[in-house]
Amino acid sequence: MSKNVGGIDRIARIVVGLVLIVATLLGMLPVWGYIGVVPLLTGAIGWCPAYLPFGIKTCRSA
Repeated sequence: MSKNVGGIDRIARIVVGLVLIVATLLGMLPVWGYIGVVPLLTGAIGWCPAYLPFGIKTCRSA
């Protein structure tokens, strides 16, 4: 499981995830807003399973 999410992509995922979760907690979104857990986790660990079939990699090679 090598990292395939990096840089701005990672920051954007974390921000979007947090915004969705907070908006749901504040009652601005219905329960589906907890889907924000997915981008939050993929941004936090730096790996996205949806990128694998397409060969997408937004992080720098080491």
